[in-house]
Amino acid sequence: MPRPSPNHQWTNNMSGLPVVDVVVDPHLTTHLRPHQRDGLLFLYECVMGMRAVGRYGAILADEMGLGKTLQSVALCWTLLKQGPYGGKPVAKRVLVVTPGSLVQNWGAEFNKWLGRERISVFTVDQDHRIEQFVLSPLHSVLVISYEMLLRCLEQKVEFGLVICDEGHRLKNSSIKTSSALSSLSCNRRVILTGTPVQNDLQEFYAIIEFVNPGILNSSTAYRKVYEEPILRSRQPSCTEEERVLGEERAAELSRLTGMFILRRTQEIINRYLPPRLDWTLFCNPSPLQLELYKQLLCHRIFRACLQGSTQTHTHLACITALKKLCNHPGLLHSTVKERTDGSEESLLYEGLAELFPESYFSGGFNTADSGKLLVLSDLLTAIRQLSPSDRVIVVSNYTQTLDLLQDLCIHMGYTFCRLDGHTPTGQRQRLVDSFNSPYSQNFLFLLSSKAGGVGLNLIGASHLVLYDIDWNPANDIQAMARIWRDGQKKTVHIYRLLTAGTIEERIFQRQVSKQGLSGTVVDLGKRAEHTNSTVFDFTETHYLTLSSSSATIEEEEPATDRPCQLGRKGDCGGAAQKHLSMSELMQWRHFSGDTHTFSDPYLDHARTHITFAFQTTISHSAQ
Repeated sequence: MPRPSPNHQWTNNMSGLPVVDVVVDPHLTTHLRPHQRDGLLFLYECVMGMRAVGRYGAILADEMGLGKTLQSVALCWTLLKQGPYGGKPVAKRVLVVTPGSLVQNWGAEFNKWLGRERISVFTVDQDHRIEQFVLSPLHSVLVISYEMLLRCLEQKVEFGLVICDEGHRLKNSSIKTSSALSSLSCNRRVILTGTPVQNDLQEFYAIIEFVNPGILNSSTAYRKVYEEPILRSRQPSCTEEERVLGEERAAELSRLTGMFILRRTQEIINRYLPPRLDWTLFCNPSPLQLELYKQLLCHRIFRACLQGSTQTHTHLACITALKKLCNHPGLLHSTVKERTDGSEESLLYEGLAELFPESYFSGGFNTADSGKLLVLSDLLTAIRQLSPSDRVIVVSNYTQTLDLLQDLCIHMGYTFCRLDGHTPTGQRQRLVDSFNSPYSQNFLFLLSSKAGGVGLNLIGASHLVLYDIDWNPANDIQAMARIWRDGQKKTVHIYRLLTAGTIEERIFQRQVSKQGLSGTVVDLGKRAEHTNSTVFDFTETHYLTLSSSSATIEEEEPATDRPCQLGRKGDCGGAAQKHLSMSELMQWRHFSGDTHTFSDPYLDHARTHITFAFQTTISHSAQ
């Protein structure tokens, strides 16, 4: 590790202790890849106040799979055992705060890399209370969930380092968890997150404020100086002055926060992983879905929302109804039967019951009623036939949809396991380990993106289907990263399903816009593996715009007679279209529904239900 400068010694070594070298334990360095060594160096410099005077916070914003946990373990072990002044340890105790599902995982990671004989880690769960940690001199690391931390605030314990895993949970600085952590007297704070900017720049401010309080001044000043100019510059209608000002402020914000934010993309570990094929599939809606969709859009409550109604709960009810319909009409059918209380939300479904056949049954094996379920069914059949040893993860945001998918598995005779919000925390890791075992008999793993989308390693599967789409792109990105991680041996296939011509296309557009916002501030000047900064403007012909390079794929073959709903003519304010470089053009491929082959043997079985698709390949040589 670097030796402290004379200025650092002047402010941090009042006792005049001799300056000694801090050397990372060789037991750990043998496992560290080059980018992880750089990350450990960065974290050490940040928490020691060597990068910014009087600032001891850091954000390790590496994308998933780069080993944030290992880098953190190495930092903890180094600070617990060593220090630059007289060899005195920097920290006596370390606090790791993590989502509940990952508490045991963190304990296992410390034991994996250091061994039980070197370090004693105390994990707080149902059987182990924080009082035991307080009273015991043996334990140097406390691992606790965000929820449990709130209950244990009355226990006063001094920590030399605080690490917050999935730290984007602190995106709202006023929430109880954020306030509780900020109240700790520890200045050395590290946030681990693969998605530092999820929805907006206020969330970005909140995590910056946590690690280095006051560095961006007040929230009001930050909004005026940075957030508003940056957002204005990203509008299609912005003036040249607004665009230039926004770019300047984004560069300034990136420079200021870059002192204590380290962001690396998965491109770094591509050489260690097998190729990954990402597909975004636009599925043809069934006739019943189309009829119900048109009926909903014509409803007076929907029209009121589109005309500017201010009743937020009504807007949410409309969006929920459309999203349920995109997944399967059966989900809407069950709601129609339940909603009879005369409320405005129940009125939303009036007239829909008549559109369902009299004998309609909302079970999961009515595959013909849902375009996405037809594509999924065909995909699973093809995978089972062509690669019998391969396994599949199917991810959804909703418990009801997982119930439907479970019905499909039972109907088709597929063996499966399931992890959702009802799965006890203590059983989740056992479920994952069992599925990852080469002896597992389960063909499918049904996963809730809310309960299991974070931190889980599911390399036992090589195919992942994202059945529905979330407004927050980070949730989908995390879910899709579950199988493309260290230890994966097979080529990975990712399939994202969207119902063509529906609200899901608009949600996809919003995702792309939010990822572009992250690219503006955090990934400034970098090309991320995900389609950061991608803006779609589809008219009768499909265009793909990559605003990170201010470029557009010019003309592709027409997809269908129906224009894609991601954007209509005029949506982008008539912005001039520029050319992509040849390497960028080669990264994305477009397929229309009448394509004879998708160059993917599994998808070829489902092509009759797909109207168009995007595909990109990430391999060892990806740039």
